[in-house]
Amino acid sequence: MPKGFANPQLLTEPQELAVRIDAKAKLLILDLRPAERFAAGHIPGAVHVDLWGVSLIDTDPAPLNAFMWMIVHVLELRGVDANTPVVVYDDQSGVRAARAFWFLEYLGHPGVQVLDGGFTAWARAGLPVTRDAQAPTPATWSSTPNASRLASWRDVKDRLGSRAAVILDTRTDEEYQGTLVRAKRGGAIPGAVHVEWTRALTSEGDFKPASELRAMYEAAGVTPDKEVVTYCQGGYRAAHGYLTLRLLGYPHVRNYTGSWKEWGDREELPIEVGKE
Repeated sequence: MPKGFANPQLLTEPQELAVRIDAKAKLLILDLRPAERFAAGHIPGAVHVDLWGVSLIDTDPAPLNAFMWMIVHVLELRGVDANTPVVVYDDQSGVRAARAFWFLEYLGHPGVQVLDGGFTAWARAGLPVTRDAQAPTPATWSSTPNASRLASWRDVKDRLGSRAAVILDTRTDEEYQGTLVRAKRGGAIPGAVHVEWTRALTSEGDFKPASELRAMYEAAGVTPDKEVVTYCQGGYRAAHGYLTLRLLGYPHVRNYTGSWKEWGDREELPIEVGKE
């Protein structure tokens, strides 16, 4: 069903993916779910990679470069190269797939898509599921990171109070308001607006229509004329906000991958208590 996105090519639907699989199109499908769910059943031909818990809490240049080298190495071992289109999925249109999408876009991959609705939508459509697993074929990938898609703590600090930028907090109400503390300090980045990432999805776990999403973000002050920096606790939910805004055609979106864990732990950085 058409959803009116400015960048619909960033998503693929279950039936569309099934046609490509049947046609034996050149394609790499990455399953980002936990290993036990992959083992219980997955899309035929999918390769498993779990990046959950692999986070960066220091976005200074040296640790950032080392972290991204590791991510590239893991993706190469799963078969990622510059010439093969990639489809990522998890249980729904969730944060695991969104974070893999963001990694691949940041690292310069030219053809990455998210399966809208994830494995749940695939199974609901009655499409084939298998328990057979095939060994991935390692590849070589000369990634070309796009710095405009990532924010460090310095980038965020430089944008505090800027009318040309908006900082988007994608966490829960409790985290935003500081009643749930998951770093040395609780609270929010000063001036951040709050739109929890789950609000972008329907009850079935796929993306809402573009008109609903656009109205939701613009009501919060997240408008396409501004640079948007998304954050959460560790860059996962922030990646989902990044993906959603990319779908809507926002031209300047960054994921603060260190997010609140880094910001809240750096006691020299300012914080505030998010408003209800």
